[in-house]
Amino acid sequence: MRLPDELLTLIEQGENHTVEFKKSTIALTKDVYDTVCAFSNRDGGHIFLGVSDNGTILGLHPDYIDHIKKDFVTAINNETKMYPPLYLTPVEYQYEDKIILYVRVPSAPGVCRCSGRIFDRNHEADIDITNNENFVYQLYSRKQSTYYVNRVFPVFSTSDLRHDLIDRAREMTKVRTENHPWRGMSDEELLRSANLILTDTTTGKEGITLAAILLFGPDNLIYSVLAHHKTDAIFRVFNTDRYDDRDVILTNLLDSYDRLIAFGEKHLNDLFTMDGIISVSARNKILREIASNSLAHRDYSNAYVAKLVIEKERIYTENSNRSHGSGNLSLATFEPFPKNPPISKVFREIGLADELGSGMRNTYKYTRLYSGAEPEFREGDIFRTTIPLKEAATATVGPTGHFSTQVSTQVSTQVSTQVERQPTAEIKLSADKLTALIDFCSTPKSRKEMQSFCDIKTAEYFRKQIIKPMLENQMIRYTIPDKPNSRNQKYVKI
Repeated sequence: MRLPDELLTLIEQGENHTVEFKKSTIALTKDVYDTVCAFSNRDGGHIFLGVSDNGTILGLHPDYIDHIKKDFVTAINNETKMYPPLYLTPVEYQYEDKIILYVRVPSAPGVCRCSGRIFDRNHEADIDITNNENFVYQLYSRKQSTYYVNRVFPVFSTSDLRHDLIDRAREMTKVRTENHPWRGMSDEELLRSANLILTDTTTGKEGITLAAILLFGPDNLIYSVLAHHKTDAIFRVFNTDRYDDRDVILTNLLDSYDRLIAFGEKHLNDLFTMDGIISVSARNKILREIASNSLAHRDYSNAYVAKLVIEKERIYTENSNRSHGSGNLSLATFEPFPKNPPISKVFREIGLADELGSGMRNTYKYTRLYSGAEPEFREGDIFRTTIPLKEAATATVGPTGHFSTQVSTQVSTQVSTQVERQPTAEIKLSADKLTALIDFCSTPKSRKEMQSFCDIKTAEYFRKQIIKPMLENQMIRYTIPDKPNSRNQKYVKI
């Protein structure tokens, strides 16, 4: 049978998350079963026998093809080799004058083991995760039809939650409808309506769920049931080596949402945008989508720290994810999967999110309005959203949100010009570096510390051409003003 074009295309694209080549000219390579196990545990895949690692079709020796087929089928049906047994049959294809074998491996409903080991697929590699408790737990979580946030805590009840947060959610439903059913319910009735009180199927005991605690729990309760819960908001435009501003968020999801939105509003300019004939805040629309997506669809079983990062040319978010594939998502072909239904339901009812799948469409729409470019969504164990930015989005915002760009431009021009006139090419202070130096002086710094920070070697030059204009333009001040030449003199940001 001739090799179909679609399989030839897979070979031409090379090995990846779901494609593996095995030379196996006269016998199966031993690690082929590791790949079968890894594909079964992940998203399934395609194995080509008789193809080299670089994609060259070598073909199998004709005298050994039947033997290779028999060995493969025997092994994967043997419980001591592959558990549970897999019923796969290699298919023989001809390409020019060469014969190859093709095996399609589906994603298995349960966890597969090869010779007692558990393998998972990561890019082009089969990874033995048997002794990595966290990876194994995540694998079992992916295979289960239940959701981690539905974990029941019978020891806790509605009275352990923050009633002010439940009242706040009740009030926020006005965004949907003035007569929302939750407005007439007690706290317990509301939680049951949102599936936030469930029965543990293993013990038969009823209790509030992890989702309920994340949404409405006090901080100490959240920490007691999920110590790794954390969202990191970072602004990194001027001090690119570290950050200019940061908010480490360790609280309930409603307050986490508010703090992410506030952080974005603090550091991103609200550029004038029109949606048809209506003026809209594309910035706020984007922030709403990426903040709610990160909080509602995160894999809370994973300790990976979720992030919202604002840089000069982009915003990106990262969060752990129960993936249903790997690689960039296309708006045309994207199929949404529910990640944490109870959290998503509450977010929809209180107006922080819309129907499943709408977030991606909205992010595309408002990113085009805000920056003239398109966002990128990358699926994997870590889900990443990237929003391109125009320079104007962060141009007038500094480390504290109140930095004077007029003064900054004036001083940086003066200092940079003076530096560029020096014969030593290595001595140069950019506007970004100047801004970072000013922020470095938020606490008093000596001339040596400042000079070292800028990596400038000549002390006299640094005093006259860097410190002096900064003092004259009131960017920094002396800590001992009546003794400018004191050996204990330091400088601090004004």
